[in-house]
Amino acid sequence: MLRNGLEPWHPPILAVIVIVVFGSKKLPDTARALGKSLRILKSEAKAMKDENAR
Repeated sequence: MLRNGLEPWHPPILAVIVIVVFGSKKLPDTARALGKSLRILKSEAKAMKDENAR
């Protein structure tokens, strides 16, 4: 079946599919929202870690 889960040609094909599905206009907004969400998650995780250290 799947000897190697990710072949070298998978990422470019996946990128093309994402661009076709979401469109090039929405990708910057989506990336910005994802980055903002990750920053919030990181700050919350850090706050929880600091709270547990006390």
